[in-house]
Amino acid sequence: MGLNEHHYALTVRWTGNRGDGTAGYRAYSRDHDVVIPGLPTLKGSADPTFHGDRTRYNPEQLLLAALAQCHMLSFLHVAVKHGVVVTGYEDNAEGLMKLNWDGSGQFESVTLKPRVTIADAVDESLMSQLHHEANQVCFIARSVNFPVLHEPTTTTAAA
Repeated sequence: MGLNEHHYALTVRWTGNRGDGTAGYRAYSRDHDVVIPGLPTLKGSADPTFHGDRTRYNPEQLLLAALAQCHMLSFLHVAVKHGVVVTGYEDNAEGLMKLNWDGSGQFESVTLKPRVTIADAVDESLMSQLHHEANQVCFIARSVNFPVLHEPTTTTAAA
């Protein structure tokens, strides 16, 4: 494996067999574990709309989280490259998924709403550029087939 290749592996294990397997649509639980060696097990299920357990993470939430995390990490990286000192970052991300008549569905868009705090004031156009650059280098955003939009706000720590 070269330096330009990174491989990831995990195990998804269904834990929702209530005794009759998938004998009926409501006969089984959507519960599952996401197991990554060396990390705590992530307890997953379906969205409650699809008979999942609301106390567990669902794939739609995890996709949204992956996009928000990737943008944040990419943004922090490009901020360093441009000499912008970030002292705080919080994103209240939202995703829109639509269902089709045949039961399929897809994400239509994700809107990231990062609130970034920086040490010293900079031109707002630079902050816009940083978010654009972060989107361009974010591995996850580059991999999805729907728009990843941004509604950032910036505050200065000294303000």
